[in-house]
Amino acid sequence: MSNPYSASEASALSSAYDDIWLVAGQRTPFADYNGVLRDVSPTDLGIFAARALFEKSGIPATEVGAIVAGNMAQASFDAYFLPRHVGLYSGVDPNVPAVLVQRLCGTGFETILSAADQITLGKAQVVLCVGAESMSRNPVAAYTHRAGFRMGQVDFRDFLWEATKDTAPAASMGDTAENLARRYGIGREEVDRFAEQSFERALAGWESGYFDGEVCPVTNATWTLDGYQPRSLKLADRAVCCERDGHVRPTPFETLQKLKPAFGGVQTGGNSSAIVDGAAAVIVARGDWVRAHGLTPLARIVAGAVVAVPPEIMGIGPAPAIRAAARTAGLGVGDFGRIEINEAFGAQYLACERELGLDRDKVNVHGGAIAIGHPLGTSGVRLTTTVARELKEAGLQHGVSSACCGGGQGVAIVLENAG
Repeated sequence: MSNPYSASEASALSSAYDDIWLVAGQRTPFADYNGVLRDVSPTDLGIFAARALFEKSGIPATEVGAIVAGNMAQASFDAYFLPRHVGLYSGVDPNVPAVLVQRLCGTGFETILSAADQITLGKAQVVLCVGAESMSRNPVAAYTHRAGFRMGQVDFRDFLWEATKDTAPAASMGDTAENLARRYGIGREEVDRFAEQSFERALAGWESGYFDGEVCPVTNATWTLDGYQPRSLKLADRAVCCERDGHVRPTPFETLQKLKPAFGGVQTGGNSSAIVDGAAAVIVARGDWVRAHGLTPLARIVAGAVVAVPPEIMGIGPAPAIRAAARTAGLGVGDFGRIEINEAFGAQYLACERELGLDRDKVNVHGGAIAIGHPLGTSGVRLTTTVARELKEAGLQHGVSSACCGGGQGVAIVLENAG
């Protein structure tokens, strides 16, 4: 059978890594859109996740030699300073530089790949990677009024809605999922059955205690820094703690079937990724540093790949990205014992499953973004942490995390169980 994405794979930006490790990871719960995290800037979400990571892992923040942060929508007036402020207020040495990266929905993956690249180049031994996103604080914006308003031409728009429209193919992200549904013969019932399974698996993950190992409850906090202004995090609705993913709830097939199509086809609000707020953080480090400190890492970072695909079917991106990353790692797709693919849309995931011939018993085994949510710049950090933990849980050797990216890209990271 011919590979329709062979040209994408041939042009992949791929790297193999030697003795670079994903040491530890933590994330906040993902709160529903306009929920208890709605007033918290992505900077403060990132600070909370980073501090939780240092506390839970026992690794001092002062060991960090570089910071790579990821964020999509600028959701506070001081957003320019996000990576720097995450470092300063989480206790990293103030002399350590910080950078922001952005690859749309692949942004979280890009923080980890950039960290691995920096370590490979000898720039740092230990890198803090943070993804943070507030969907609730996406602005209502105007881009054409700096010179004033003209009668009848006031143009304020909802950035959260408008930013999901790709102006090249003149299609929303949901439209691209519908294109894949038609191309791969995916019907509404199949998409809703998959969404039901995503919710069931995520619920089971919380009930079994699986997520306790990677989710740190968020509480009100104030962080001081000598000589500088304090920062703080305050939950909305007088809440004192956000303990678990807010969108994960019993959601049977019959309920999903009642929802109206959002884009004129198979996708609805129930079988698409949930809009949520949250942050995640990981430590990526060189092996000699890991061994010198007697640490047991989560997984070895084996390889990574980024590909481009046609924008109008952007959701297929994980398929060529996973193939390219697997080839770079000297593996086949069938060698992965655990796979995490971001569930941007149900039909989008199912198209990737068909294209790769995946065994769903190995994929998103603790639920996916339909249930848990997709805070854009955060998801790649979560997915990579999750698949590393799943390898340990099941005693399997290799896994891969992946996502599609708006505009027509895919990204994947191959991991090996630390044993």
